[in-house]
Amino acid sequence: MPRKVVVGAYQAKWEGTKDKMIDKHVEIVKDAAKKGVQILCFQELFYGPYFPAEQNKKWYSLAEKADGPIVQRFAELAKNNKIILIVPIYEEEITGVYYNTAVVIDRNGQVLGKYRKNHIPHLEGFWEKFYFKPGNLGYPVFKTDLGNIGVYICYDRHFPEGARILGLNGADIVFNPSATVEGLSAYLWKLEQPAHAVANGYFIAAINRVGEEEWKTGKFYGSSYICSPKGKFLAEAAANKDELIYTEIDLDEIREVRNTWQFYRDRRPETYSRLTDI
Repeated sequence: MPRKVVVGAYQAKWEGTKDKMIDKHVEIVKDAAKKGVQILCFQELFYGPYFPAEQNKKWYSLAEKADGPIVQRFAELAKNNKIILIVPIYEEEITGVYYNTAVVIDRNGQVLGKYRKNHIPHLEGFWEKFYFKPGNLGYPVFKTDLGNIGVYICYDRHFPEGARILGLNGADIVFNPSATVEGLSAYLWKLEQPAHAVANGYFIAAINRVGEEEWKTGKFYGSSYICSPKGKFLAEAAANKDELIYTEIDLDEIREVRNTWQFYRDRRPETYSRLTDI
């Protein structure tokens, strides 16, 4: 397995139609591959607006199967461009049952599996329980020849428990595709996830959309970044424009950090039962 890998993240504004968003991301995959990116992640619900800003059944029509046309199209792109893709979709499992999902596609076009968002917010402007069931697949890690990939989606980032499980499950890099606006939690954007990276000794890529959408619930502030296990920012995006960021990461840094900060060795899980008894 190569120890140095080029990781990328793409943040984008809503273009007004599903087809325009898909076409834009198709071109970004090609561009990223030409620039040497080997693993690329899109933002949460990448091909639509952030529709949970309202409660309206019409948005159920955006959902599709995890092996549907969108995933099939990007699987072909992954194969043709030899790039691993993390593709966040609105997933329909069966009629009327929907999840906020990210599909992981290997660079040979094989779908390795999916992560379903576990923590579902429900508050003004973020009516996600109207659209999504809580995830039921746990915290999987997807093994590739470029490293082990974990996914945590948006609101998940506020919960350290799953972030730790991803580390215990072997993640080398965790991608957090998001849709988050200016407001109460904005200052946490560059606080929580670098802390997860340090506490768990892995890389994190945090991806947020940009711009203001029709509901005027707030401006998506971009500011996507890639962070090392030492909590250092390796690549950062602007707050207000479409942008592809990428950087080379050295997976040997994980061993270096974990041999210095022995958080896994010194864990005391037998003392943590309170986490699950309430």
